[in-house]
Amino acid sequence: MAARAEGVEALATGPVGRLLWHGSVQATMSVGVYGVYALTNAWFVAHGVGPTAMGAVNLVAPVLLVLGALSTTVGAGGASLVSRRLGAGDTDGAARAAGNAFIVFWAGAVAISVTGLAAIEPLLTALGAHGEMRGFARDYAVIILASTLVGTGFSSLVRAEGRLRFATWLWVVPVLVQIVLDPLLIFGLGMGVRGAATGTVGGQAVSAAMSLWFFFARKDRPYRIRAAQLRPHGPTIRELLAVGSPSMTAGLGATLLALIVNNTLATAAAVTAYAVCARVQTFATMPHLGISMGMQPIAGLNTGRGRPDRVHRVRRLALAASLAYGALAATVVVLTAGPLTTALLGTPSPEAATALRLIAIGFCIAGVPPLTAAYFQAIGRPRPSYLVSIGTVLAVKVPAVLIGATAGPTGVWLGLLAGELLSAAIAFAVLRRRA
Repeated sequence: MAARAEGVEALATGPVGRLLWHGSVQATMSVGVYGVYALTNAWFVAHGVGPTAMGAVNLVAPVLLVLGALSTTVGAGGASLVSRRLGAGDTDGAARAAGNAFIVFWAGAVAISVTGLAAIEPLLTALGAHGEMRGFARDYAVIILASTLVGTGFSSLVRAEGRLRFATWLWVVPVLVQIVLDPLLIFGLGMGVRGAATGTVGGQAVSAAMSLWFFFARKDRPYRIRAAQLRPHGPTIRELLAVGSPSMTAGLGATLLALIVNNTLATAAAVTAYAVCARVQTFATMPHLGISMGMQPIAGLNTGRGRPDRVHRVRRLALAASLAYGALAATVVVLTAGPLTTALLGTPSPEAATALRLIAIGFCIAGVPPLTAAYFQAIGRPRPSYLVSIGTVLAVKVPAVLIGATAGPTGVWLGLLAGELLSAAIAFAVLRRRA
């Protein structure tokens, strides 16, 4: 089938800088709108239910991180396989990789849902949900856990074949749905945090439906997933998980770190401060993720084509772009931390502002570890990704937070900053030595 200008052939022959710019902008728009939703969702909950409820919703973030880890595992692993198979002209292999990515995600989502709902009370305790926060956290977690099957739109697989516009719409349309549903359900129908969770799930369901249409009904594509490609294929699943597992370990590492932070913060005010920082960080670091996502299909497809010159060039350009953006983001957030936290909470919070200023310094280099992991996944070399994704969490970030926690909340914020700086230094060393 002839490739469209936006598709496979463009990734193989177009100017690398222009491709990276276009892909990164599209990906940043995609994930950026989710960052906007993270902020608006926090505002709706804080103003519609209360700051305590917002802190409780953030306590459930590790559940979403686990589901996100599963999604990024099959997304990164599947996208790497799809890109490299298409680069080599193997459309059947690309279809089988995508089909098996669907199967792995659906099986994992069911397992998360069943396990989480069956152990909801111990789970809430592990999340640090106590007192008034526990009821809010339970209401939110139950709805999220019951809806895991629609937890992804497989945008990475769409992007792997160069269909950047549709990959963007897979993010934009669901987030618009969520932004409309949240105030309707929280304020209009008085559903509280249940409304926030239902709004989130409603948007995810739209994304999942769009994805199913794209992969199983749309015809102008280099491959289509048929029943045969949905059968589990051992070698494909093993390679998919081998390449994608660093994303799982990164997600689980982020989950572990969030659990430790929430359980070391002794007061509801500190937990709420961290909730504000987490939402702002999600938004501010989205372009880092967008740059990594823009780089991956270029690196993966050109690896399949045997063009190391293009692969190395896109890596260098992506790293430079991430560092430049990081410096800008850190400066802006440090200077505006006070107004930002006040706007989100509806009341001034010196503790939240101080936490945000310290954590925001790490935005300068926050893109280096995920970029490094994404690069090695894209070219089918997952081992360095493991070192960066889970090694830095266990050996650097967790110890830094635990040591900092002995000095109270300010020590935790400093620990998070120190962990970010040291992790970026390790990732940069890995990228230079093994690329």
